[in-house]
Amino acid sequence: MTTKEKASQPITETQALDRLNVRMSLPEQLRDDTRYLGRLLGQILQEAGGQDLLDDVENLRSLSIRAYAEDAQHRTALLNEAAALVETFSVERADQIARAFTCYFHLANVAEEFHRVRVVRATGDSSALGDPPVDESIPAAVDQLAEEVGREEALKRLSEIEFRPVLTAHPTEARRRAVSRALRRISDILSTRDTLHPSGTRAAELERHLLAEIDILWRTAPLRLAKPTVMDEVKNAVNVFNTTLFDTFPDVYRRLDDWLLGEKAGVAKPVAQPFVKLGTWIGGDRDGNPNVTADITMRAARLASANALNALEAQTRAVAKKITVSDIDTPPSDGLLALWGHLRQISSGTAEGAIHDSPGEPHRAVMIMIAARIAATRERNADLAYRTAEKLEDDLRIVQESLVNAGASRTAYGQLQRLVWQVQTFGFHLAELEVRQHSQVHAEALAEIHEKGINSWSLTDRTREVLDTFRALGAVQSRYGVRAARRFIVSFTQAPEHLAAVYQLAELVFPDPADRPVMDAIPLFETFDDLENSVNILDAMLTMPQVQKRLSENGRRVEVMLGYSDSSKDVGPVSATLALFSAQARITAWAKKHSITLTLFHGRGGSLGRGGGPANRALMAQPPGSVDGRFKLTEQGEVILARYGDPTIAGRHIEQVAAATLLAGAPSVEKRTAEAAKKFADVAEALDASSRTRFHELVRSEGFPGWFAQVTPLEEIGMLAIGSRPAKRGLSVNSLDDLRAIPWVFSWSQARINLAGWYGLGTSLKEFAESREDGLEILQDAFRTWPLFNTMLDNVEMSLAKIDERIAEMYLDLGDRPDLAALVMEEMALTRDWVLKITGDEWPLESRRVLSRAIQLRAPYIDALSLIQVRALRALRKDDSSEAALVARESWQHLLLLTVNGVSAGLQNTG
Repeated sequence: MTTKEKASQPITETQALDRLNVRMSLPEQLRDDTRYLGRLLGQILQEAGGQDLLDDVENLRSLSIRAYAEDAQHRTALLNEAAALVETFSVERADQIARAFTCYFHLANVAEEFHRVRVVRATGDSSALGDPPVDESIPAAVDQLAEEVGREEALKRLSEIEFRPVLTAHPTEARRRAVSRALRRISDILSTRDTLHPSGTRAAELERHLLAEIDILWRTAPLRLAKPTVMDEVKNAVNVFNTTLFDTFPDVYRRLDDWLLGEKAGVAKPVAQPFVKLGTWIGGDRDGNPNVTADITMRAARLASANALNALEAQTRAVAKKITVSDIDTPPSDGLLALWGHLRQISSGTAEGAIHDSPGEPHRAVMIMIAARIAATRERNADLAYRTAEKLEDDLRIVQESLVNAGASRTAYGQLQRLVWQVQTFGFHLAELEVRQHSQVHAEALAEIHEKGINSWSLTDRTREVLDTFRALGAVQSRYGVRAARRFIVSFTQAPEHLAAVYQLAELVFPDPADRPVMDAIPLFETFDDLENSVNILDAMLTMPQVQKRLSENGRRVEVMLGYSDSSKDVGPVSATLALFSAQARITAWAKKHSITLTLFHGRGGSLGRGGGPANRALMAQPPGSVDGRFKLTEQGEVILARYGDPTIAGRHIEQVAAATLLAGAPSVEKRTAEAAKKFADVAEALDASSRTRFHELVRSEGFPGWFAQVTPLEEIGMLAIGSRPAKRGLSVNSLDDLRAIPWVFSWSQARINLAGWYGLGTSLKEFAESREDGLEILQDAFRTWPLFNTMLDNVEMSLAKIDERIAEMYLDLGDRPDLAALVMEEMALTRDWVLKITGDEWPLESRRVLSRAIQLRAPYIDALSLIQVRALRALRKDDSSEAALVARESWQHLLLLTVNGVSAGLQNTG
């Protein structure tokens, strides 16, 4: 065969894998783990479905891999061959194959997550004496900051930083909890295998365990049969607390304290301050979710508190078991003896039991009594219960000081200090429960109350529920303290009256100021117009007497929330990014003018179309002064497990965010950002105008909403039982106005188009570059020196890396609007070409190998699932009302939902 003839032949699977391995440069351990788990999955498929099933899976896998690695000449032909193979499958066989590929994605994700853990552990401890700090760690950030502002100022800023992750239950986690548990067990076995390097009988035993778990994974129905309730979602969040967060937060503080104190660590008083404050909307966010009621809010608070108190009690008893120091070598202080006298007075019977269990060990006896008081707090035993977490902390401090005075500093500053940090971080409430409601709901409730009176029997159920929400907030605060619930987020804040309504309703429900809960109405600016008008609304807010009162009480602290999702759906991703930056800069200037300590709350989703992407990179691109040592953001859906599901990864994530929060305020960073924003202001203006025009040209086209529903699984996604919150605000596909950002992004990602993350950018880059002789050079300079532009293009590259043009065309062919399809494909090509010209990459994410290989590892397998999904959509889009078609429709819908689940696992994001 001649060289020319060889070039005209499609590559083999072996050649395709070799080509992909060279491009991906997969670490050997990750490649071995992935192949090993894939081999075990193949064995399970053969056992469960026979050789025929495995052959069908392997044939489709081989074609997809070859197509992905091929050049343009052969890729289309191989994809068409794969699509033809999919057409030969019965719906039942396609169902099995979709499940097989989904299982593979789950296993690949486990392997990759475990490799991340392996890398973090191998990197070393950033606090180790004599070692240079790890990149993107808190010590590294302090060292870098100290070079600019001095050591003393750097440490002062460190002591003041705040990181506030807020867990939300937005319906973006497609994976069942049962599947998550199975994957955690598989990960644990992998860890054991990696640590022990077993051989012989032990290796066979671990492999048998893995096969058993993979078999369970294969046989576990991947789709939920019913939507989770709000309380199910609360339990999921609480599970993350129990499995990782309760221990991870103090672990981070301990590492920081060890680094700060150096050789004195363990014997000197800890100086690290808890800087993570956990928040939650789960059980409090009622905007568009009628399932969140006042009763649910109370139940959510009770469940969270019960788990916090359970964990604190268990930790206190564990500490008590270790403090077996005798009163001879470690005599109690006067303070400890006074505390013991008080404890004995309030419960002599419990005290006698403590003495019996710890004779001659007064410190241990006091800790046993403290544990009993924590249990009594959970059980609501008023005689013995603590009234506040601060009272508990006071008692722990007395024990700690007594130990120090007696020379037992290591005992005082060991596990006991860890317990103190946990009390300071979680209190008795676990996480601050934030309430959110739409401004229009409050406006209508006030109007009805003014018309009928607050005690009228004819008030609508919705208005009664609004009033009950305020009562619930008051009850939560009364029971668990002000820290448990005081923030009231007002969605779609479009006028100062929307903030005033919160205070007016609170005054109606609690006429006596002494009974009224402490409350902060927090504006949420979501649409482009709202962002533009934000400062005017904030100016009016300052005139409210309730706000002035709160400012006098809280040290003039104000929180403002920014919505990334709706602004992007409103004007497109480019204009939304620029508008958010501009709004933050103006709000920061407003805060400085009024001597306000400002916290900007970023309502970021997990996907790029909803403000997602690496949080630490985004922080470094914020306007000067807008972070100021405080960072708050929503952690949504699948992001919660990705960032906090594993303790090692959670700890690393917290350190990275804290480090970026510190460095965002470095003079060099603020100077670079300010100078770049000024230098490239004309670029921003041009990109804004042309990208928005291009975006509106598409989404405002006649018939676009209906076409969007045709070419994506929009309607079918609504059938997924992935959240208690409805995906629509009463939408018909005749309008996008009420479509939530989650299904907007989710649908485009399923269609392998990711339009929400990039549409309009290509045109705007091209028009700017061609509008002046040095246009391309200016854009390349902007990418190098303008943090906001650099981050935006990096995120777009990530979005483009998950796109497949030929798969996208198959989805677009499902519609009846070739003109709209042509717009999408033209803009996709423009965006890819111009982004690569500016970044200098040959392919998206070429310069970010770790992320690139994660995407390329999965892409061929996602292609296979997408082909199955397209076939299912085509069957569902047929205009056939025959009895046979209606019977078959249910099977096709089930298959489609399976592929949605699988593609989500492969892409590692939904909405």
